[in-house]
Amino acid sequence: MSIRLKRLYDKPAKSDGRRVLVDRLWPRGVKKDQARIDQWLKDIAPSTSLRKWFKHDPRKWKEFKKKYAAELEDRHEQVEKLVREARKRTVTLLFSAKDAHHNNAVALREYLTK
Repeated sequence: MSIRLKRLYDKPAKSDGRRVLVDRLWPRGVKKDQARIDQWLKDIAPSTSLRKWFKHDPRKWKEFKKKYAAELEDRHEQVEKLVREARKRTVTLLFSAKDAHHNNAVALREYLTK
């Protein structure tokens, strides 16, 4: 299974494979027709309340991952589709956060690979 991570603002590459945006909100300053995404899975992103609670605070990272994993349990169908796709070809999870180490795409990839 090949799941990569990339900031949406970074230049797309052929090696990205299927580009999937996993943020609930559309990234600022990016026009939809220029984003070069294959799919936007906003419903697989953390809930609004969890996102607001986390605020990309690294001190909350471990607890965020636990809470997000609990939310993903309720999104089993979407999770399974993403796993099946990643078994066929490379999937790049796109995110807009500035912190490349503490964001929902990182937590999602960890969840998907378990």
